[in-house]
Amino acid sequence: MTDATLQALEHRVLNHLKAIYPELNHSELARDCLQLMRLDQECHQPTRQIDQWDQRDAFVIVYGDTFVDPPRHPLHVLQNFLDDHVQGSINSVHILPFFPFSSDDGFAVIDNKTVNPALGDWTDIKDVSDRYRVMADVVINHCSAENQWFKNFIDCVDPGKDYFFTASPKDDLSQVVRPRTSELLKPVQTRDGEKHVWCTFGHDQVDYDFSNPRVLLEFIRIIRLYLDNGISCFRLDAVAFIWKEIGTNCLNLPQTHEIVRLLRALIEHARPDAIIITETNIPKRENLTYFGNANEAHSIYNFSLPPLLVYTLLAGDCSYLKSWLMTMPPAQLGTFYFNFIASHDGIGLRPAEGLLTDTEIEALLNTMLKFGGEISWRALSGIEKRPYEINISLFDALKGTLQGGEDDYQFQRFICAHAIMLALEGIPAFYVQSLLATGNNRDRYARTGHKRHLNRYQWPYQELDRLLANPDSTPARVLKELKRLMKIRSAQPAFHPNATQFTLHLGTQIFAFWRQSMQREQSIFSLSNISDQVCRLDLAAVNLIDTDNWGDLITGKMLDSHLEIIELQPYQSLWLTNRMTA
Repeated sequence: MTDATLQALEHRVLNHLKAIYPELNHSELARDCLQLMRLDQECHQPTRQIDQWDQRDAFVIVYGDTFVDPPRHPLHVLQNFLDDHVQGSINSVHILPFFPFSSDDGFAVIDNKTVNPALGDWTDIKDVSDRYRVMADVVINHCSAENQWFKNFIDCVDPGKDYFFTASPKDDLSQVVRPRTSELLKPVQTRDGEKHVWCTFGHDQVDYDFSNPRVLLEFIRIIRLYLDNGISCFRLDAVAFIWKEIGTNCLNLPQTHEIVRLLRALIEHARPDAIIITETNIPKRENLTYFGNANEAHSIYNFSLPPLLVYTLLAGDCSYLKSWLMTMPPAQLGTFYFNFIASHDGIGLRPAEGLLTDTEIEALLNTMLKFGGEISWRALSGIEKRPYEINISLFDALKGTLQGGEDDYQFQRFICAHAIMLALEGIPAFYVQSLLATGNNRDRYARTGHKRHLNRYQWPYQELDRLLANPDSTPARVLKELKRLMKIRSAQPAFHPNATQFTLHLGTQIFAFWRQSMQREQSIFSLSNISDQVCRLDLAAVNLIDTDNWGDLITGKMLDSHLEIIELQPYQSLWLTNRMTA
């Protein structure tokens, strides 16, 4: 650490704080921020983020108790799964909230500083972080109504008495954007009388008041704890909602972006290889703003990809997916897209707004219902509501088409979806249930009535081991093929997360794009037949350089000529490259 580095950081922190809290003593608050992150003791110079990731990176998204084998800690069993089945293919793991909680499968946090004893302890988290980059959720917008801070709010004592956002039922809240249909305000009896607490996501999840800088300081303390326990990737959950101003939509407000910039400055000086990912399930244009000027999130979720890709494969028409890809700006150096098709939540529909028509969304919803899915809704102004997400396992979502219903191409369609994701600019993330081709968990949904439980199966670990030992089982077949594609991807410089990408125009049934390595030595043309029909393609339309030898990375076959006509079977993908041995 040099004095100059610390002084530069302090100046940067002061500027952020002035923008967030113009009326406060910024010097004192800045010192508190630096001391809580221990930057007054050890302050690093941030490094070039582009050197921190490449084509070998891939994430798995998993709950701490997805794999169970009593009496062992579920986090220990998770470590076994990673080591036994995906090591060498996956190097990063997003462990969904592993804290004590009261609802929402972990996102109603009772204590942000403690590992849920039903899962394990901090030693288990550190053990995973010794072998994998670990992403943890910073559940920054809200906490459980059982959290001690909220109990202190009710009792009007510190810490917590002024940590939560309140409003009046008489306030104009008509513009507020929310992902739920429950009442926004929750009446609570406190020692100071009745107060109405803001609840963006539900009445067991009460929203913090970040206009109080003590709340910000609490989260800096929490992040420092996570760093100390080996966590190097921070998912800022529901961060778009954290700043509220009555009379606005309370979404993506300037202070929200300033807080993200402040946290970025503190985290990257504490650990230069740390990564911030913002979870902002909102339309594309708004989502992109969380890159800032390469000074906010290192990464943003590519939320439009899941609904558009699923629709494309079910409709057999890539027009919308192609139009979207053409309008996606390349991520600035030092940032990357976090690509996923499935997650612990559902297939979000807000990011499809303005990309798919209402008629097409309705057709998609009707098909998902036929395939065993459910629909969750969000509130608009007044009593109006719109579909918010589709709750369904990805494997079952791809069991057929919009027009023909279920068919025999479920496996091929599923692999095609992931071949596209793996080839796109960015870093891929696999929800663990997709790696295992898990179907809809109707039994758990019937027991709980919680729609998201359709895609949150808990695997008895010995049962899973037996399935994966059988090469003919669907989980074994899917995992084997996805790992094979990941292995191929990891050796291709043209698949670097920041390598060049251009959209190709080869009709409505072949979704195609070109990737080129940053040194311009390798090109890869990703070609996917997204229909249930055989497609013939004249390679002259792809413009392969005739002085190079071209082959397909997926099949390992060389092309006889750059001008030949090839056939793509239903849902077949090709990765044509001029560097087969790269």
